[in-house]
Amino acid sequence: MRALSISGITPVNRVRLCSVPVPETKPGWTLVRVRGFGMNHSEKVLRLGEIEAGYIKRPVIPGIELVGEVADPSDSGIERGRRVCALMGGMGRSWDGSYAEYCLVRNDHLFTLPEAVSGMPWAVLAAIPETYYTAWGSLFECLQLNPSDRLLVRGASCGLGYAAIQMAKAAGCRVLATTHREKYRARLLGFGADEAIVDESGILAGGGIEVDRILELIGPRTVRDSLKLLAPGGICCQTGILGGSEAIDGFDPIKEIPNGRYLTGFFSNSPTQETMDGVFALVAENAIEPPVAAVFRFEDLKSAIRMQDAGGLQGKIVVVSE
Repeated sequence: MRALSISGITPVNRVRLCSVPVPETKPGWTLVRVRGFGMNHSEKVLRLGEIEAGYIKRPVIPGIELVGEVADPSDSGIERGRRVCALMGGMGRSWDGSYAEYCLVRNDHLFTLPEAVSGMPWAVLAAIPETYYTAWGSLFECLQLNPSDRLLVRGASCGLGYAAIQMAKAAGCRVLATTHREKYRARLLGFGADEAIVDESGILAGGGIEVDRILELIGPRTVRDSLKLLAPGGICCQTGILGGSEAIDGFDPIKEIPNGRYLTGFFSNSPTQETMDGVFALVAENAIEPPVAAVFRFEDLKSAIRMQDAGGLQGKIVVVSE
């Protein structure tokens, strides 16, 4: 089969598809014919640096999510040809991922797709698993979102931000969304935000904003400010690190989390069949259209990676193999 297998730092000029054996099935694992996958920032991080970390399997095929069809069910109990998705759990790091024509997937991270999405093309399905699972988990597991809530999505002009707006509006919430550039305001409103705020300074406290829930996608750079925007009983969930910082230096939770407000975080490493059923059902029932920036065929993977490395996209890059 064709695959992208990497052993060291791999900028786009070193990307080459190679021929590797189709994986052999074994107990606890299912062979999937990959029909599509969305590209994620974490895969870029892997290619351009993390590949050298000791915990990465080398060589490794990148790719943390996929949609496809069961080629060999092994002991999974899923019938051959069934449409499935897979994501996370070490995929593309501890074990070979989706940048290939076939992928051997751990059974506990393989999920059947519901009939409600059976008519969707692979290019649409491929844009859903990781992004919409992360939005779902952040909103409904961590923020415990209710229809009466006022939600602020901070750093919303990204694929995850758009998905969160779509899901929160489907749940009946009022949604405020921030972006660092005026040119993205119309796009936020187009995805359903009730109000789009240009936030160039990273400081909103003192501006009269009070909300019940905050999805913090900028991360440590603005968490302190976000906590000040919460109404009593409010929750802030940090899910993203768009601001570039991964930790809050000198953070004192006793003094800096206001009384009666809550700070949590979402880590998207533990999807379940029940959760993925809920994700796809919400997408199907509300006719949610995932934001797709571009679709490439698998043989053009290098072009897809070149676009990813260039950045500035407003949606998901999807790769399909039909």
